[in-house]
Amino acid sequence: MKNISRKEFIRDLSLLAGVAALPGLAHASSAELLKASQMKLGLVTYLWGKDWDVPTLIKNCAASDIGGVELRVDHAHKVMPDLSAAARKEVKKSFADSPVKIVGMGTNEQYDSPDPAKLKASIERTKEFVRLSADVGGTGVKVKPNQFHKDVPHEKTLEQIGRALGELGKYAADFGQQIRLEVHGNETQDLPNIKTIMDHADSRNATVCWNCNPEDLKGEGLVHNFNLVKNRFGDTVHVRELDDTSYPYQQLMDLFVGMDYKGWILLECRTDPADKVQALIAQRKIFNDMIANARKKKGRG
Repeated sequence: MKNISRKEFIRDLSLLAGVAALPGLAHASSAELLKASQMKLGLVTYLWGKDWDVPTLIKNCAASDIGGVELRVDHAHKVMPDLSAAARKEVKKSFADSPVKIVGMGTNEQYDSPDPAKLKASIERTKEFVRLSADVGGTGVKVKPNQFHKDVPHEKTLEQIGRALGELGKYAADFGQQIRLEVHGNETQDLPNIKTIMDHADSRNATVCWNCNPEDLKGEGLVHNFNLVKNRFGDTVHVRELDDTSYPYQQLMDLFVGMDYKGWILLECRTDPADKVQALIAQRKIFNDMIANARKKKGRG
C-alpha cells in the first residue's frame, strides 16, 4: 500500500465491484439484455469526427446515440493544451450541458525513445494533456508504446515504457485521470510485450486500451492474449467498424461481457462514409445486437 495513492486505491475498489446477474437472464428481451451491460458506446475522433468542431461533434453524436468521445488531438475540435482557462471551461460546459461525455484525450505521446531528452519531453507533454483533460471534464489520456529501436534490447525498451507509464499513472491520479496505453506499434502491439510493459508500470492507474489489431489473434489466439492483460484494462477499448468480419468482434464482446466490463467501447473507424451520422447509427445497432447476444450466452453459461 505504500506505493499506491488514495485515489488509485479508490479507483481499484470501483474496478473490482461487480454487478449482480439478472434473474432469468436466458429468457430476457434484447432490450433487457443490453440494459444489463454497463458497457457504453463512444467515438474516437480519428477519421469519423476529425473535421467536426465541438458543437458539431456534440450534435452528431447525440443524433446517433453515441454517448461519449475521445478527442483526438490536432483535429478540428482544437482541444489542445494551448486553450485558455476560459476556453477550457467553455468546452467543459458544452459537454456537461449535452448527453455526450468527454471520455478523454487521444494523444500520440510515446515513451520508447532512447534519447533521454525526447523521453522527458514526451512525459512532460503527457502531463499537459492530463491537466487539459481534467479541466475539460475528461477522465483520462490515451498514449502509445510505440516501437523498438536498433541496437537497443527489446526488454530495455519495454521496461523504459513501463516505468514512464508508472510515473504518469501516479501523476494522473492526482487529477482524477487515467493513463491508457493503446495496444499499438510494430511489435510493441504484440500482447506479450504489452504485458511486459505493464509488469514494469508500478501504478494501477496506468492501464491498457485494447485496440483490435490482427496481432491479437497471434500465438495461442484471442482468448489467451486477452487474458494476458485483462487485469490491467482501463476505461476504454478501441474497435474498428463492428461489421468488419476480419476481426472476431462478437467473440471480443463476449469476453468483455463475461468479465462485466463497465468501460467505453470506442469506435475508431477507418472508412470514409459520406453520411457519418447514419454510419454511426448503423454501428450503434450492431453494437446493441452484439451486447444482447453476449448477455444471452452469459445467461446460459
